[in-house]
Amino acid sequence: MDANTKTQTRSTAYLLLEGLTEIGIDYLFCNLGTDHAPLIEELANRRRLGAPVPKVIRCAHENTAAHMAGGYAAVTGRGQGVLVHVDVGTANAANAMHNMLRTRIPVLLMAGKAPFTTANELVGTRDTYVHFIQEPFDQASLVRPYVKWEWTLPSGVVAKEALRRAYEIMHAEPQGPVYLMMHRETLTQELNEADIRSHEPFGPPARSVADARDVATLAEKLLAAQNPILITAYGGRNPNTSKAIEALSEFAGIAVYEANPVSNISHEGPCFMGYRADEHVASADVGLLVDVDVPWFPSRTEASPWSYWAQIDIDPLKTASPMWSFPGHLRLQGDSARTLEMVLENLDAIATPKFRQDAAARLERLKALRTEQVAQAARLAADRGILNAINPHYLFAELGKLLEPTDLVFDEAVSNAVPLVTQIPRPLPGTVLRVGGAGLGASGGMALGAKLAAPERMIVQVVGDGGFYFNVPTSVFAASRQYNLPFLSIVLDNSGWGAVKDATLKVFPEGHAKDAGEFEAALCAGVEFSKVAEAFGIHAEKLTDPAAVTDALSRCVNVVRDGRSALLHVRVTPI
Repeated sequence: MDANTKTQTRSTAYLLLEGLTEIGIDYLFCNLGTDHAPLIEELANRRRLGAPVPKVIRCAHENTAAHMAGGYAAVTGRGQGVLVHVDVGTANAANAMHNMLRTRIPVLLMAGKAPFTTANELVGTRDTYVHFIQEPFDQASLVRPYVKWEWTLPSGVVAKEALRRAYEIMHAEPQGPVYLMMHRETLTQELNEADIRSHEPFGPPARSVADARDVATLAEKLLAAQNPILITAYGGRNPNTSKAIEALSEFAGIAVYEANPVSNISHEGPCFMGYRADEHVASADVGLLVDVDVPWFPSRTEASPWSYWAQIDIDPLKTASPMWSFPGHLRLQGDSARTLEMVLENLDAIATPKFRQDAAARLERLKALRTEQVAQAARLAADRGILNAINPHYLFAELGKLLEPTDLVFDEAVSNAVPLVTQIPRPLPGTVLRVGGAGLGASGGMALGAKLAAPERMIVQVVGDGGFYFNVPTSVFAASRQYNLPFLSIVLDNSGWGAVKDATLKVFPEGHAKDAGEFEAALCAGVEFSKVAEAFGIHAEKLTDPAAVTDALSRCVNVVRDGRSALLHVRVTPI
């Protein structure tokens, strides 16, 4: 209490926590350090006063904390807070910030900064060794390539305003992470509540829609198309986009592909042709790139010079990438679902009898191809594999029989990703999720965050043995146990980094590495991954015999549905 004004004084830390609750931050995923002492004190104070605070989820590693926030946001659409320790914690969270930016997921990353006073000039001054060595010249540079906004809080006077700004930016499309830094002395600053001005209502901008004239142009192109295709990657982020893709493709007879899928569309439509768009790009006369970052690999295939390509995306220029090398005769910026709906409305209005006849014929051909694809998937799954080399197609086909349509699968299978998406039926959009970034170690934390957001849903992590290490599994399993977040972790043990071996063979198909059989991709042999899980009281099994696949999967799924995490270590076809 200020004796002169008779008004209440509050610390910046108090106001920051109050501001977080006001903008709708439900959780703080934390890896705490000495810079957070003022926040820890005010968390206890606000709880004592009965004031609301975000629920704190303590994580043993920043990679878990940041990806948990990502998993929560992926399910709810609402970005959450991540609190890490000065420069070192920021560095440990950088991998996740890369993944969140590339996946268009909002996250508020917050970090302390080393105290700037040394001799008790202000409350919070340096008082331990690390305070003198944790102050780089440019802390934000550790994550600057991966955040949409960054700032160092100068005073508690603007704490709430800064949070509102961060919230607006991280939720504005294309969504992504933001970064706020705070010195310890700033957090301990006492302020008169009367000096903290209120702010007007806030929120991210409304989703934009494409120009009607451009939509009409695209409809005219589709009217004349003989071999149209549509390629997407994260059309499942918005269920309405998935519905619009299915409706337009069936009306116009458009083949639909998912390229490097991040958030799946429904895979049940008759026009869904799978994941290998590369093989069909050259023959397409009209192509639609809808919510996709890498539709094909130009080193393998080229679009025909006489083809016409339209891009439908909230970020058609891919402004976070220095180069983007794909055709775009027409770029329709805006909400993809509404844009596709407008295209269908326009096309329906101008459709001629010949167009309708041709589109119907294409649709019948696509249905036949789809039927053959399903049959081919069944043939691939019929081979169960051998001892210590279980066929991933068979494994995932059996897993698919146990999952409900609403269950969520977090895909970090990497070299076994195609068998996963081929064999597990996914009728609902947004139920197979993979980060759009290249940072391994995402699926465990993402799975936990999703479980926190949707406790009624079964959550499955599928990760290779190489990726399992990057996940910091001890941190993931500790959080699973501490906060009662049961999920199923399936570790595909192929004895190494298949992607590393494949990359070498692509560049040097007849090179010295192939001759010698030396790809520098083999990992430690004989690791018992189940023991890592058992240390945290998690049900764990090792699966080596194809004959035991069905029973092992059933046991693990039932354990998770009963409320306990499970890990299944599967020896699959080696690299």
